[in-house]
Amino acid sequence: MRNEILVKTFVPGAAIAGYRVCKHGAADNTVIQSAASTDLHIGISSYVGSDPSNGDETVDLVMMGIAEVEYGANINRGELVTADANGRVVPATTGDMVIGRALASGVANDIHGVLLTLAEKA
Repeated sequence: MRNEILVKTFVPGAAIAGYRVCKHGAADNTVIQSAASTDLHIGISSYVGSDPSNGDETVDLVMMGIAEVEYGANINRGELVTADANGRVVPATTGDMVIGRALASGVANDIHGVLLTLAEKA
């Protein structure tokens, strides 16, 4: 279930898989996959992903709305979610930066919709 309201194109700072949580890269207008629950998440990569070593020059991030994302653990619908070390969503706990709220229950490797929110601590 997707309902993408704001999609922005960025330059990938490293390989980014599809359906992954991302954060700012080292330079302006660059992004990389989030690698921790405490990262300042800004959006979720489109299903295509991107790899600059293959000549990919851009990656699209969903920054507002409902984005499809890969689950990295068991998640119940309604739970606040954050990123794991691979940019997949997992349940957020106190002190984590939240990327959104799960709209469907699922398990690791499922792809479901997440209602995006501004990154804030759980």
